[in-house]
Amino acid sequence: MRNFLKTACGVALAALISAPVSMAQEAGGQWSPKVEIAWNRYYPHAELQGHMKRMQDAYPDFIEIETIGHSLEGRPMQVMILTNKNTGEHADKPAMWVDGNVHGNEVQGGEATIYLAWWLLEHYASNPRAKALLDNKVFYLLPSQNPDGRDHWLEAAATPHSSRTGTRPTDNDRDGKADEDPMDDLDGDGEILTMRKRVPLGKGTHRQAQDDPRILERVTKDQLGDFLVLGQEGIDNDGDGRINEDGIGGYDMNRNWPSDWQPNYIQRGAGDYPFSYPETDCVGQFIVKHPNIAAVQSFHNSGGMILRGPGDESVKYPRADIRVYDALGEEGELILPFYRYMIIYKDLYNVHGGFVTWTYEALGILSFTNELWASPQYWGGTRENTGGGFSSRTQQALEFNDSVMLGDIFVDWHSYDHPLYGAIEIGGFKHQHGRVAPSFMIEEMLHRNALFCARHAEEIADVRIEEPQVTDLGGGLFRITVDLVNDSVMPSRSALAAQNKIGIPDLVHLTGGEIQILVGGTLSDKFHPERMTPVVTKPMTVRLESGVPGQGRTTATWIVRGAGDFQVTYAAEKAADRKIKGSL
Repeated sequence: MRNFLKTACGVALAALISAPVSMAQEAGGQWSPKVEIAWNRYYPHAELQGHMKRMQDAYPDFIEIETIGHSLEGRPMQVMILTNKNTGEHADKPAMWVDGNVHGNEVQGGEATIYLAWWLLEHYASNPRAKALLDNKVFYLLPSQNPDGRDHWLEAAATPHSSRTGTRPTDNDRDGKADEDPMDDLDGDGEILTMRKRVPLGKGTHRQAQDDPRILERVTKDQLGDFLVLGQEGIDNDGDGRINEDGIGGYDMNRNWPSDWQPNYIQRGAGDYPFSYPETDCVGQFIVKHPNIAAVQSFHNSGGMILRGPGDESVKYPRADIRVYDALGEEGELILPFYRYMIIYKDLYNVHGGFVTWTYEALGILSFTNELWASPQYWGGTRENTGGGFSSRTQQALEFNDSVMLGDIFVDWHSYDHPLYGAIEIGGFKHQHGRVAPSFMIEEMLHRNALFCARHAEEIADVRIEEPQVTDLGGGLFRITVDLVNDSVMPSRSALAAQNKIGIPDLVHLTGGEIQILVGGTLSDKFHPERMTPVVTKPMTVRLESGVPGQGRTTATWIVRGAGDFQVTYAAEKAADRKIKGSL
């Protein structure tokens, strides 16, 4: 079963990316997009929103922009509602939610989110599958869950890992004061680098690597070191004898969601209670108010991962949903070279109160987190470890710096007179290295991840009603039978939603002015109609708690009396409504 799904998904992907790709053509057949966006850089939050507005101006029939709330510092949280307005209201179509940048330093998810919109819009006229997605589905796109952290990382001095949190003052060192001892850009170069100090031989914890003096290696018991590594740039701002122990913020919005939420002493950064931050609160309210959302993608970085829940081993997922996750995740490994399809708790670490575990475990929505950018991409896999810090693996990152970037991403060690440590050296990799793709590799990263979203959206349940079958039972009685068929990988209701009674089940409704409906129900075997599972009340409406399975069918049937025309309608939260007519 899994191999069949994987083959089918691979064929679909090949068709999507090989279809004609020009919205407009220049001389010589070169593609000329209607909205030009440079995909070789990362943008401050206001510029991301500017790109959204430009797309809305160029494609007014496809885009609405809704402000759903504001960040702690007052930045607007704007959702792009992307669909062809001429084919129906967005609330009436199955939807996919896509966001990025829940952690401030994980910026490329913002660009990946709006790239998805841009690519689909620019290819609507020429790619039949892009057209089908925008005609029949809706995308709710929020580029940044954490616009405050994003702008701090892009515009202030930072490390690759700083500005992860939002900016609400937090007492990280529990001294009764908040944010009083952040890192400091001592040399004023716009980067937070590493401090090291030369000491007498044998007094240090590190020594310079023989092949490259820029690298420090930790010494073993039989070696002599002459350097101390002093951590990130900074001074003791609060005079407590420690450096950089209470920086800006300190909480984690990806630990602030209701499913398996744990307090701070168990899950660091969880906040006072679920939805306690303005950003998570407005996102949660929007998603809950839109039960048509059938798929979720949240972009993070880095490590090259396609992640699904559970976040904790105590939580179990139904086998039927795991099969769907596996089909989509394994195709993702084809779309995204060097990425691995993984389970959060099993293959990464425990996450309590995570966003995609909430959207699946509480709302029944099939949800992924992609960790954008895989370090093997630096060298195409031949040199897989490009690690930071002062391990021997730094050599491979320095080779990339020296050969591909001509020294642009590493700041050479230089002297500084520190008020506490005296004569030290400052140096290391710039913050836009390691966790994010270098500028010339950004667009490929965005395209592949955005098209993974497109494939996920294509596999949202698409149910059709086959021609009704009418059987004369004699004595003025008739049996009406319809098959509801779903060729997509995803069911119309996840197994978890069915198991936990989440949301409204799919409804199949029979109406006919001259027809008396005696009993209705479902058939598990059309060759044994006597084994019908009947509806207890209101026989005209058959409730499908499990929905219509992925790449499968469900049969609804009624025993009726009378004659004349009738209509069968199918209604679902996470699949398009359908109807068909028949006659007795």
